[in-house]
Amino acid sequence: MFLFRRGAGRLTPEQARIRTGDGAAVLLDVRERQEWSAGHAPGAVHLPLSRLAAGAALPPDVRDRPVVAICRSGNRSQQAAKLLAARDVDAVDVTGGMKAWAEAGLPVVDERGQAGRIA
Repeated sequence: MFLFRRGAGRLTPEQARIRTGDGAAVLLDVRERQEWSAGHAPGAVHLPLSRLAAGAALPPDVRDRPVVAICRSGNRSQQAAKLLAARDVDAVDVTGGMKAWAEAGLPVVDERGQAGRIA
């Protein structure tokens, strides 16, 4: 049974937090390293879209789990969800990305676990 429609669904930041908060799905941040380092959602897994598009393997924490893709504003995460669906991964993305996540008052941390910012 799939939690999401393959590559077709979009979630609000609040819905994404609920879906990934219990560990049933994984939040996959597809921004580049510099953006990730500045600020990301706690518990998110990092795999840049550029690497995903080049065919990189999914991190172990992502394999065989539903994925909620997130980027800065929602464009790259839509692409990521489509790429993941083509790999037979159950994936959706977050409308508005990390900008909307932060605007919703959801936590953002930097690579040291301190308060982060959206770059």
